[in-house]
Amino acid sequence: MKAGNTGKSKVNLPLSGRVVAAYGRHFEVETAHTVYSCVVRGKKKGVVCGDQVEILPTADGQGIIETVLPRASLFYRSEYFREKLIAANVTQLVFVLAITPTCSLELLDRCLIVAEDQGIRSLIVLNKIDLLDQYPEGQAVVQNLLFYRELGYPLLEVSAENNARSLVPRLTGQISLLAGQSGVGKSTLLNALIPSARQATAEISDALDSGRHTTTHARLFHFDANSSMIDSPGFQEFGLQQLDEAALAWGFVEFRPFLDQCKFRNCRHISEPGCKLLQAAQEGMLNSRRLACYHKLVKGIKKPFS
Repeated sequence: MKAGNTGKSKVNLPLSGRVVAAYGRHFEVETAHTVYSCVVRGKKKGVVCGDQVEILPTADGQGIIETVLPRASLFYRSEYFREKLIAANVTQLVFVLAITPTCSLELLDRCLIVAEDQGIRSLIVLNKIDLLDQYPEGQAVVQNLLFYRELGYPLLEVSAENNARSLVPRLTGQISLLAGQSGVGKSTLLNALIPSARQATAEISDALDSGRHTTTHARLFHFDANSSMIDSPGFQEFGLQQLDEAALAWGFVEFRPFLDQCKFRNCRHISEPGCKLLQAAQEGMLNSRRLACYHKLVKGIKKPFS
């Protein structure tokens, strides 16, 4: 046997971490000691901010995502033949509306339905309440949102510029997803709660040569040792093609007492005889706008190649 170096070459071992930023095909993965800039092995798809993953470090703070671990929840929207993953493993949806621009209650309904389907708690935040005197039409927004409080959803009225800290008790211990239309002040709220987020967002904008004032990629920020917030891009539409009729109906929490009382087990709650949901609506026990929203969603379900 020849004398020589009998030592084994160093082998990088997989590390566990969490995806804290997702932009295109590149991801930032936070491990116990550092943050790696990662790509995905092969043609693997579907990695999203909030995912717990296993990575293989390569060199200079870079790595390869080898495995995506099972998720506790997945918040995403789905159109016909297309889906958009937004965040994984969140425990709370923080849906932000504002006195201005004009809010979409249907968009709120759609996001609440996904949260219900995934077992995610929901918090509704009405931002820019300090502008109520300047926008009298905002009174209608306030009144409309009181309905959701009656359904059991927490509702907070805030001004990101003045009293964003009033959200703190609701955020502690949660992995919260900030969602809502563009222009409602999600990023302003985030920066008021986590000042370092402003710098992190600017750094990403510089690296990607993208706009600084509009969130274009989901990113997770630490609120404290046990709490995080994921800032997501604003959206105007939110498809629910991933859900079937039963899941859609279940997503309207006020429908639930009537869903198992219909004459037919496969009742769609549209025009079927003996439908307890429709009977409740006729008796004024259900909100007509919400029922119309449900009917629109059910009739809009399209399955590929059906």
